[in-house]
Amino acid sequence: MTDQDVSSTPEQTPTTPETLADQPEPRGAWDYPRHWIADVLASDGGVVHLRPIVPDDAERIVAFHSKLSERTRYMRYFGPTPTLPPREVARMTTVDHQQRVAIVAVLGGEIIAVGIYEGLAFDGKPESAEVAFVVADEHQGRGLGPILLEHLAGAAAENGFTRFEAEVLSENPNMVAVFRDAGYQLARSFDGSTVHVEFLIDPTEALLSVRNARENASEARSVANLLRPTSVAVIGASTDPNKVGNALLANIIAGGFTGPVFPVNGPARVEEEPGSDAQRLGRMTSPSRKRTRERPPSVRGIRAYETVRDIPDPVDLAVVAVPASRVDDVLDDCLVKGVRTLVVVSAGFGDSGEEEGLENERRLVAQVREHGMRLVGPNALGVANNDAGIALNATLAPRIPAAGRVGFFCQSGALGIAILDTAARRQIGLSTFVSAGNRADVSGNDLLQYWDSDASTDVILLYLESFGNPRKFSRISRRGSRAKPIVAVKSGRGAMSPVRAARSTANFDDQIARMMLEQAGVIQVETIPELFDCAALFAYQPLPRGPRVRIIGNSSVLGSLAADQARNGGLEVVDNIDLGAGASEELFEDAVSAAMTDTGVDAIIVVFVPPVAVDADWHARALMAAANTPGADGEKPIVTTFLAVDGIPPGLTKPGPNGMPERGSIPSYASPERAAASLARAWQYAKWKLRPESAIHRAEGTDPEAARMYVREAMDSDGQSSDRLLGQVESARLLRWYGVSVVPFREVRTMHEASAAARELGFPVAVKATSPKWRGRLDREGARLDLPDATAVVNAFAELSELTGDHVLHVQKMAPKGVGTVIRVRDDESFGSVISFGLSGRTFDLLGDHGYRAIPLTEPDARELIDEPRSAPLLSGYRGEEPADKEALVDLLLRISTLVDDIPEVRDVLCDPILVSVEGASVLNAQIRVGPVPGRRDTGPRRLS
Repeated sequence: MTDQDVSSTPEQTPTTPETLADQPEPRGAWDYPRHWIADVLASDGGVVHLRPIVPDDAERIVAFHSKLSERTRYMRYFGPTPTLPPREVARMTTVDHQQRVAIVAVLGGEIIAVGIYEGLAFDGKPESAEVAFVVADEHQGRGLGPILLEHLAGAAAENGFTRFEAEVLSENPNMVAVFRDAGYQLARSFDGSTVHVEFLIDPTEALLSVRNARENASEARSVANLLRPTSVAVIGASTDPNKVGNALLANIIAGGFTGPVFPVNGPARVEEEPGSDAQRLGRMTSPSRKRTRERPPSVRGIRAYETVRDIPDPVDLAVVAVPASRVDDVLDDCLVKGVRTLVVVSAGFGDSGEEEGLENERRLVAQVREHGMRLVGPNALGVANNDAGIALNATLAPRIPAAGRVGFFCQSGALGIAILDTAARRQIGLSTFVSAGNRADVSGNDLLQYWDSDASTDVILLYLESFGNPRKFSRISRRGSRAKPIVAVKSGRGAMSPVRAARSTANFDDQIARMMLEQAGVIQVETIPELFDCAALFAYQPLPRGPRVRIIGNSSVLGSLAADQARNGGLEVVDNIDLGAGASEELFEDAVSAAMTDTGVDAIIVVFVPPVAVDADWHARALMAAANTPGADGEKPIVTTFLAVDGIPPGLTKPGPNGMPERGSIPSYASPERAAASLARAWQYAKWKLRPESAIHRAEGTDPEAARMYVREAMDSDGQSSDRLLGQVESARLLRWYGVSVVPFREVRTMHEASAAARELGFPVAVKATSPKWRGRLDREGARLDLPDATAVVNAFAELSELTGDHVLHVQKMAPKGVGTVIRVRDDESFGSVISFGLSGRTFDLLGDHGYRAIPLTEPDARELIDEPRSAPLLSGYRGEEPADKEALVDLLLRISTLVDDIPEVRDVLCDPILVSVEGASVLNAQIRVGPVPGRRDTGPRRLS
């Protein structure tokens, strides 16, 4: 039983003024940090709700304890404890959320697990706490123990603890394994029948690796529950063929689902509003009176049930097509039945454009998760899985593509229908498809986790309206892109509902999106046709080994168009061979065979558009034969404009067992430009894959704990945790804990202070204004530079005080002259923490000449970021100048990235200017904003967004 308890709760020692002198003011029993509340996924993919314990949990704790087996109680309390005394119950449920923290796992309103830590300050260990947890017998083996441990460690770290201790019975080795398998480095000692365990709780690479692996496994399992059900219930099934529920049931049956299907169509007699379902389908109806209908005993020849509870067999997946007002009742029935996943096609939630609809959607998600389920939708088109062992088409689409090896995720239902139809026409076979509608719960990130390990999927297609949890998207797509191409269409605020768009402050910046997707290895396209252009190449052809492409065709004009597009996409056109308008199939075959054996060619574009009607079958056979030339120089991708066909022409198809094209088929494009653009994107992706995989860089010489404490003190300086712009002295102090030194400066208010500061710093110095409007001016009127002595400093102070009106000026030691650059970190609602680099000054700001990357950075990320701006050559010895020390910039970027990654309360960083010369990088000015952590983060314990 791997999720049993760790230790008995230590007895409370009487407090004294001396022992509490250095402790923070205790919180009340109800005054816990709200961000400790979380929905989490168990290892089986089910949802569990975590929250701090409160006094009202007393009855639930007693009920929880009463259901524990005798052995579980023995492991928890080191002896028989059939009941909990009232005093112990009160003590367990009344904590201060600092020295004593307890977190409960709740499912359906019942407590199923409890974790607690208690500080050991009274034992002379102010930085240590003893940890214990216990899990209900029927929920052991679901990974709840490690999840509670993660969340307790996160809370303890926030409260200043650095170490956990635990007492474990020797006969309970599984509990020690929980700590060890979590990635902690254990120190163990034995005392007869118990084992004493100690470990540091600071996050390490090992801990993060274990956390991410477990998160990947649990999220993939939750999606597998959705896409691989053994049984399906259609709630809202109807005998009326114009009803949504009837269409869903019909599609599931027609798709050949391999498990049982159960129609659910309500009580025997119901009153309904006619037309409501038609409105869901977008039809206009005339008002009429309510009518009473009899529930039919069967729908499409299958026995129907009043509620999902009445179904005698287990139900894995419930597809819900009832009015929004009835969804609450459905949830209760599904909990009782033990349904794992819901697909809600019902509209009337956030899609309605009304604030009430959005609030109802949030409530729906909370209730679904409280019931332990996952949700696709609401307002979803549905889900499909073409695996022959599943054969699930739980969508409203009348046509879905045949089985293939492409996975697709999108949101919009109407768009989903168009996507499925286009994929079918272009013979792009799908493995799985999810249209998430309002994407209230299951998101693209969840599907990426599933497809990462899905052996049936080779190519991943996404239609993104937003990134959801952007840092998580970056992390998992970066990992997933190493194994499978991910192609994404990025949409923006225009795709959101009016209410969502109004509530969002995100500016879905195309430049930032492009660079961040590129950083993660995601191939970004602008349109649905481009998406399928790439999908056809990735699904059926190998990646190019290099950029060298040969163009072979029977039209010099079309060949030139392909060549121009290829060069624009970063390919090298080594040959553009025009075979002539009347080229025979033998000429085509010989030319393509020669390219296949040529070691100087990495990819081939074939243009075949004859000027008169010919039998193209012979040319297709010739092209297929050439593609399989014996003695070829390895695999090379071939794309073609074959009679301007979009898709896989019959003659260029290598049929699989189901008659659909399989790998080795040659994709055709309607124009040579599209063929070349797809090939160019394939090369960019292949080039990204060739880059050595680098770990996230952690700069040396940092002190995260000191910095974290400083940030929290700064946020709490006004008595409440809030956003705060740190002064330049405070910002410089915070950066020092991460090895970033701002060029020494002093704040001065009088001429005497200015003179004394200059002597202390050493001449020459600069005197600078501090108000924003005077800093960074092109005319440099806000600064006096290279001041050689005290007299010059005093005169400069007097001039600037009168000119600017600033009461505080800076005296700063002069730095080596160099190229002015700027590093910024901003917390973007769409993308998370984004770090940018460019040259300093309003001109470069106006031109938008900056590079962007998601945090955290790898070392290659930092190097690429420095070279991203168009003005970057100025750092590399432009026109005979000495090249700047770019290695110093790399180090600076990595240190700032580490700071923001370690301490998510650091919301914005601005280092401007940074003078870069052959001698290094000198930060002249830095300003940092700190504030509460936004909700959608990818740091700390696992949680659903």
